[in-house]
Amino acid sequence: MSGKERTEAGHPLRRIFVILPLLAFLALSAVFLMQLLSGRDTAVVPSALIGEQAPQTSLPPLEGLALPGLEPADFLGKVSLVNVWGSWCGPCRQEHPLLMELARDDRVRLVGLNYKDRPENARRFLGELGNPYEAIGVDRNGRAAIEWGVYGVPETFLVGPDGTIRYKHVGPFTPQSIQRELMPEIDKALKDAPA
Repeated sequence: MSGKERTEAGHPLRRIFVILPLLAFLALSAVFLMQLLSGRDTAVVPSALIGEQAPQTSLPPLEGLALPGLEPADFLGKVSLVNVWGSWCGPCRQEHPLLMELARDDRVRLVGLNYKDRPENARRFLGELGNPYEAIGVDRNGRAAIEWGVYGVPETFLVGPDGTIRYKHVGPFTPQSIQRELMPEIDKALKDAPA
């Protein structure tokens, strides 16, 4: 077989290698287009913990503040918001004024889970922006966040009076997400609270 014959025989194979990446690109583009057109909120990350008991992880308090740490037994009989935050987190700073407003709602207990932070930085953050939390548990190594199913910071979990996780919000709250999503979930959870 001459060199020319080998080149011509290999030619269809070369075409496949040229077309294959184009086909893969078109297939991926179609998947992304279907996701966009589905109308589903891509910011919503499902949580396997919805309807399950909140993790039974006790966390120590933030040093230098006269607040308790995170104790799972404290969820029982109350509606609690567990906000995962860090002083190094820009979106946490963005949502903080909204948490300060939520802290004025006596129907809900706001608890902080301070994620992989230095105590002095966390205290400085709260000193600058205010402290909306009734309790702050410190998760220095990130183990508790894994148990809570945290994807990133900030995230917030609504825990019902029976200790089950009722709702999860990924990312910083906005006034709209609080009004449209969180408040209806709080109202539902309050209906189950003991009188």
